[in-house]
Amino acid sequence: MDEHGSSGTGESFRLLVVPGATPAKWVRVWNDRLADVRLTLVHAEVEDQVRALHDGRADAALVRLPIDREGLSAIPLYTETSVVVVPRDHLLTAAEEVSLADLADETLVVPLDDTLGWTDAPGGRLDVEAPATTADAVALVAAGVGVLVVPQSLARLHHRRDVTYRPVPEAPTSSVALAWVEDRTTDLVEELVGIVRGRTVNSSRGRGAGDAGNAVSGGAPGGASGAGTSPSTPQTRRPAAGGRPKVGGRASGHGGSAQRSAGKGTGGAKGKSGGKGKSGGKGKSGGPQGGAGRRGR
Repeated sequence: MDEHGSSGTGESFRLLVVPGATPAKWVRVWNDRLADVRLTLVHAEVEDQVRALHDGRADAALVRLPIDREGLSAIPLYTETSVVVVPRDHLLTAAEEVSLADLADETLVVPLDDTLGWTDAPGGRLDVEAPATTADAVALVAAGVGVLVVPQSLARLHHRRDVTYRPVPEAPTSSVALAWVEDRTTDLVEELVGIVRGRTVNSSRGRGAGDAGNAVSGGAPGGASGAGTSPSTPQTRRPAAGGRPKVGGRASGHGGSAQRSAGKGTGGAKGKSGGKGKSGGKGKSGGPQGGAGRRGR
């Protein structure tokens, strides 16, 4: 096994994904940067997400918080809006957003795989056994049994033509995080951390980190990690040969001033080309050396 936590050729990395988590944009970046390492998605239910990591079924996971963090590292990524799923002809569809008061007279369907844990939610509850999954709960909503409050991604995942949803700003929310086992923090895990945090390839802490130090003169590109020298960092300017550096004024000595190109000495603007040995008239910056005076007869 090499330093990246993989065995030589044919490297692979397993990313566990719970329902509703959307890794597509990070998968695209991974495939661009690490085309030689196959990224495999492993699916698991929320109740199995932590156990799957500890059992070694995945190298990292997109999990729903909260989780038991013992032995795990976790980076929160985003928080979802919660929505209420209702039949398409329900009265609540007339509103752009639904308040808690709007739910007071509704029957709430809460599946066994509920991710919100909304214990004091308004409205009534089902008199029958709770559905096992969110998909089963959506089917009950379509049948007119009640309404369902879930993270928006789950409403999209289990979308049907006969149901729709509206945001519930006052409802609890669900957050998604990247998690992995602390003592299995390989270079490939660091690569994924860099990707989800928006680091550039040169500022990664993973196996490409060694190349970042070679992003030399001018400073490393800016990234989320803030490592390296920013291109906007003021640089100490050395005096030009024959004089001190001047900002915005005339430059003396070797090189001349770029700002005088529209002035008197711009290659013959007012000068006499070829007359009495002058290089383009009165100016001091028209010659290749930017020098003052004559070239000689």
